[in-house]
Amino acid sequence: MVADSWLTNLDCSASSTHSSDNTSFVLVVIEWLKFIFLSPCPQRILLSSVDLLFLFVLLVLAVKKLSSRFVIKNENSTASLDKPLLGGDERFQFRVTFWFYGSLVVTALLAICNSVLCMLAFSQGVQSRWEITEAFFRLIHGVTYFAIFVLIVHERRFVAVSHPMALRVYWGMSYAIVLLFAITAIARLFFTGDNLVLRMDDIVVLVCFPLYLCLLVAAIRGSSGICRTSQLENGGNSRLETDELDSNVSGYGTASLFSRLVWNWMNPVLSKGYESPLKLDEVPSLPPDFRAERMADFFEKNWPKPGENVKYPVLMTLFRCFWKDIVIISVLAIVQLVVMYIGPVLIQSFINFTSGDRSNPYEGYYLVLVLFVSKVIEVVTSHHFNFQSQMLGMKIRSSLITTLYKKGLRLTCSSRQAHGVGQIVNYMAVDSQQLSDMMLQLHSLWLMPLQLGASLLLLYYYMGVSMFAAFILIIGAMISTLWMTRKNNQFQLQLMLKRDSRMKAINELLGNMRVIKFQAWEEHFKEKIRSLRNKEFSWLSKFMYLLSCNLSVLWSMSQVIAAFTFGAAIIFKIPLDAATVFTATTVFRILQDPIRTFPQSLMSLSQAMISLGRLDGYMTSRELDHKVVEREEGCSGRIAVEVKDGMFSWEDDGDQIVLKDINVEIRKGELAAIVGMVGSGKSSLLASILGELHKLSGEVRVCGSTAYVAQTSWIQNCSIQENILFGSPMNDKRYKDVLRVCSLEKDFEILEHGDQTEIGERGINLSGGQKQRIQLARAVYQDRDIYLLDDIFSAVDAQTGSEIFKECVRGALMDKTIVLVTHQVDFLHNADLILVMRDGKIVQSGKYEELLEAGMDFGDLVAAHENSMELMESSTGASGECDLQTPKSPHQLTPKSPHQKCQEEANGGSSSLDQQPKGSSKLIKDEERETGHVSFDVYEQYFTEAFGWWGVAAVVIISLFWQGSTMLSDYWLAYETSEDHIFNPSLFIEVYSFIAVICCIFVVGRSFLVAFLGLKTAQRFFDQILDSILHAPMSFFDTTPSGRILSRASTDQAYVDFMIPLFLSIVLLIYFSLVGMLFITCVSAWPTIFLIIPLVWLNIWYRRYYIASSREITRLGSITRAPILHHFSETISGIMTLRCFRKQDKFFQGNVERVNANLRMDFHNSASNEWLGLRLEFIGSILICIATTIMVVLPSFVIPPEYVGLALSYGLPLNSVLFYAVFMSCTVENRMVSVERIKQFIRIPSEASWRIANCLPSLDWPYHGDIEINNLKVRYRSDTPLVLKGISLRINGGEKIGVVGRTGSGKSTLIQVFFRLVEPSSGTIIIDGVDICKLGLHDLRSRFGIIPQEPVLFQGTVRSNIDPLEQYSDDEIWKSLERCQLKDVVAAKPEKLDAPVVESGDNWSVGQRQLLCLGRVMLKKSKILFMDEATASVDSQTDAVIQRIIREDFAACTIITIAHRIPTVIDCDRVLVVDDGWAKEFERPATLLERPSLFASLVQEYSNRSTGV
Repeated sequence: MVADSWLTNLDCSASSTHSSDNTSFVLVVIEWLKFIFLSPCPQRILLSSVDLLFLFVLLVLAVKKLSSRFVIKNENSTASLDKPLLGGDERFQFRVTFWFYGSLVVTALLAICNSVLCMLAFSQGVQSRWEITEAFFRLIHGVTYFAIFVLIVHERRFVAVSHPMALRVYWGMSYAIVLLFAITAIARLFFTGDNLVLRMDDIVVLVCFPLYLCLLVAAIRGSSGICRTSQLENGGNSRLETDELDSNVSGYGTASLFSRLVWNWMNPVLSKGYESPLKLDEVPSLPPDFRAERMADFFEKNWPKPGENVKYPVLMTLFRCFWKDIVIISVLAIVQLVVMYIGPVLIQSFINFTSGDRSNPYEGYYLVLVLFVSKVIEVVTSHHFNFQSQMLGMKIRSSLITTLYKKGLRLTCSSRQAHGVGQIVNYMAVDSQQLSDMMLQLHSLWLMPLQLGASLLLLYYYMGVSMFAAFILIIGAMISTLWMTRKNNQFQLQLMLKRDSRMKAINELLGNMRVIKFQAWEEHFKEKIRSLRNKEFSWLSKFMYLLSCNLSVLWSMSQVIAAFTFGAAIIFKIPLDAATVFTATTVFRILQDPIRTFPQSLMSLSQAMISLGRLDGYMTSRELDHKVVEREEGCSGRIAVEVKDGMFSWEDDGDQIVLKDINVEIRKGELAAIVGMVGSGKSSLLASILGELHKLSGEVRVCGSTAYVAQTSWIQNCSIQENILFGSPMNDKRYKDVLRVCSLEKDFEILEHGDQTEIGERGINLSGGQKQRIQLARAVYQDRDIYLLDDIFSAVDAQTGSEIFKECVRGALMDKTIVLVTHQVDFLHNADLILVMRDGKIVQSGKYEELLEAGMDFGDLVAAHENSMELMESSTGASGECDLQTPKSPHQLTPKSPHQKCQEEANGGSSSLDQQPKGSSKLIKDEERETGHVSFDVYEQYFTEAFGWWGVAAVVIISLFWQGSTMLSDYWLAYETSEDHIFNPSLFIEVYSFIAVICCIFVVGRSFLVAFLGLKTAQRFFDQILDSILHAPMSFFDTTPSGRILSRASTDQAYVDFMIPLFLSIVLLIYFSLVGMLFITCVSAWPTIFLIIPLVWLNIWYRRYYIASSREITRLGSITRAPILHHFSETISGIMTLRCFRKQDKFFQGNVERVNANLRMDFHNSASNEWLGLRLEFIGSILICIATTIMVVLPSFVIPPEYVGLALSYGLPLNSVLFYAVFMSCTVENRMVSVERIKQFIRIPSEASWRIANCLPSLDWPYHGDIEINNLKVRYRSDTPLVLKGISLRINGGEKIGVVGRTGSGKSTLIQVFFRLVEPSSGTIIIDGVDICKLGLHDLRSRFGIIPQEPVLFQGTVRSNIDPLEQYSDDEIWKSLERCQLKDVVAAKPEKLDAPVVESGDNWSVGQRQLLCLGRVMLKKSKILFMDEATASVDSQTDAVIQRIIREDFAACTIITIAHRIPTVIDCDRVLVVDDGWAKEFERPATLLERPSLFASLVQEYSNRSTGV
């Protein structure tokens, strides 16, 4: 029997399978299998059997349903008939999606088609057994699909949300059999002889095949396309779907099957974007099935249960969630793979037809028709494969980001520190994106062997054993590329680690920029970041150059494989004609894709596995145990807070115990105060009550709801009102009362926009006192039972502190239970219970008088406070008679300016609100966004940054030569294999090999040149943006969220480092390839030249139409990405506050909203890409089919057969190349937005020069510290009011000056002017004869010392924090630590000076951080020292010691101190009282206290604070 006999045999009998007795059993089985599965008649019988079986099952189930009505005699028996035939559910309100209508339409089409064919068969008469079989087959199949049609209608009536399992199994089996039909039909078409025969039944099968594919997808999905919204039987309110409430929801959800097939639902968005640049609210929201909240719930439901032992939980969960999507994408990939090889197979048929006698003209048209259908299927499946892969990636990213955020809300403190905020942000930004991107590469891993196998089989069919030469080369190329890919993966891992380190340093730089500018440390941090960048750049260079080697191998593979294969064919005497040669070259081109993508897929898989490992580590980190604290709300009893035998640790393993032997009992309504030295464990005790610490032993019981006010203020980036409300509904009366008791009314009078003023990132535009009072107001407004207040008085002045204590603590919160950590001893006599702590233990507890009598630690604290008060009283003794006449408030003398800003309080915070135009409460401006085309200037700056236009010209010339040599090799093939030419094997292979070598040289040269230019350009851009950011004025950082800067330093810089040079190189090659294809196609089929003009016009028009929207969506995507990370960072920094107030759900919803806002950009960007690709590839397919038709119609002497092969080998991939040329050019433009964004920050206006060559101060300047201020006026911007209105004074060298004043008086502005963070509008500051405005900023700032109010530590060690410039010896550092009371603490640590300091110094208490900052200044020994509330966070005893040490160590220095504690400034040589921008008083304290004065009023307030509250 011949090999193809089963394909053409219409006999329904099995007689042909009989064989002789000596035939083996295996051969008999094979013959039977061929007969059943390859012969047309048994195939029909097989499918008819499946149809009949399905109808039988349907009938049995229907009878069972009907009989139940008569058999079951109860009240529910009739209700069973109201359920769907094959299983259903209760009645619901529902909505119908396109999947339902799609299934309905497809089944109707199949039923109609088979019914019509059946009627035609019977009407024409049936004579043979085959015709009877075909007719009855159509009848049975038509009846089956009619029954399915009725069943689907039945599903809608009874709201069946999923198809019956029997139907899904039937669709799967029928698809498998119809796929067999299609394969044998194609085989009959091409492999059964020279005469092309296409029977009607084969045409029907091929045309209907996509319909069966749609039903297979529906079977895999399982959903019927009917979605329930609410249950009617419950009688509850119907819950509308989100998309019904959202009028701007994407059209995808309601689009028809055809609209989804060709992305017509994108037309309204693209049309709007073409008319005008898209705005954020003009991009539709996500369809419901893609939204983050659904993905988060889905992910959580599929997370492995506690009992499951899963090694890779994240991977397992993702698979459980999205396996159906993976299967659907796999089916699309298989279909695409099958139709991809139809084109190469047709080349030989076309050449044979054009070189033959052309006796059957319809044969050529059949070939063109088959080519067109295969191309259309290829176009549709390839773009739906891409789209569905991107959607799957988007769902994965959405699931991961929301889950990572939710996990962050539950992490213990130890776990959070182990990963770090920056690292968790990387999990969200990098790892989730890598897993998302992996979805496009995933299927290449299993498709590649299939593609390779199919290609090699085709090569073997046409070229015999010479195929093995190609196989050996492919294996060699794969091994080399796999090795290089593996090395590159190692390089990329190192690159990611170095990039993480650099980003952490930049994040630290941005978070502490004010301190860095005060200390003139910009150059130190610049070198630090450059050093990290150089390490990163070293790995980036290795990665790029090895990638260039890899790309060189892959791009030159087709030429090299062709040369070796043709050489082997010549050696083995295999004849080479045009049909064989051009079929082979087309297969070689197809082989390029899997060979190129496979290493990248492996690399992506490896990266994805690394990311999964990182995510597994994070997702399995220890969570906070809510059972640590026994919480009970509304409980009876007198005890509010109780801790028994408590032992706690911040570490999950309990290695470092921070609290031990804790026994506390606080009654309801009591005020309990916690006092102790710095680092004694006061804040840790509050954290243990909140359940934030790891409990090693004991019991904690809290009766009632809790509120928490942290020592380090946590303020959100929103309006003041939103911060106070904190998600609670507005109650006007309560809100006003809260503002009053928290002393915020006067601040709102100062602010132009009152409580609607937007607060900057980390509260940057507020003073420390204002931030503390706002978060206190937030806690009071929530109206909780128990209030935990951590040192709320340290950042406010005496009067404000007294008012808060009287009006808030002892007023509004009188009936509440309050646990107050404080250093203010003067409030303690009001406490019902005082807890004294030392070394993590409660060493004393009781009432004020009891503890005072006992002495010990509490006695020492009170004694230190009384000593400072005695010092003050000795200074005020002479002024006792004047007390009654002392002005009650400075504000009674000098009214406030309505324009004055809140941030000029004593905290060193600069004004940013002043810089906003009137009428706007918005501090943080919307991010700058270019619109329209990326300007040519951006391209020019990028192209010419490294070597001008010469580098660009070199790349273009090399690429041009490469394309020319490629075309030359194919023309040589056509020339040598033409019928008119005598074939010379040796000359043929020598010339072809020489051209292949030339091609390889050009490929290697171009790859390395592009890598070199790209690296050079990326490094120059980085240096420029770093330099620009470091030179930016402080006002820039006040009004620019760090997320915007970080996104440019991370994502945008990564694109410039790697993606843009690679994409530009690919675009250049693709356009040269496209021109070459069009040139060869037009030369080979010259009439198609008339189609080029409309083709070019259509492509240009489509590109313009598409890029107008795509570019803006890409820009909006970049803008909406940063808020996700910023919101997470903000959440983590205030996690204790969030958890205390139980606001996790509200903040999680905020995360979901931000993720949805970003994902809708990704969704519509992907859809617009496929919208464009489908149309361009369809146009390209039409062009190649028209060109092929011309070749078929014109006689062979017009277009020789060899040129038909040449044209087809170039023309077959034309549709995809046409799309990728336009798509990649658009992608480059979208990616050039990164260059545009970096360029925006390179152009930031700079502050004054760091150094001025001709104005250098002498090395020992300032000599004495004499300061002369003449008529100093300061405004923050030319159009804002004066903040300092004409201050004139003189300070002698060595004087100690205290600066006091109310909120907004201008104290901190004065200090900022000394450091020129704000430049004077007029007037001068002369220090030791030098005008400071004439000096360079670093020459000025480096000569001063400053201790800011908010202590700032950098990640590193104690040594690197106290001596960041490495200028001092260990002995000097130890002496400095001893003087600032930290020597014992540091010496107790095993690492000594190398003891670690984590991010933001979180492993040190706030007081210890302040002391370390003091140690820095002591090392520096500046002649002029500024202290801005330097000891606000330490106790009175430590404060007294520090003040004494400062006076001893800086006896000869000029010291200017801003303070709220009057004892801190009472013994100063002179006191400066600043009010409303004027220097109202400047005298010795004793002199000011002898008469009515503003200073006397402040002293009196402080003296009366203890007795008046």
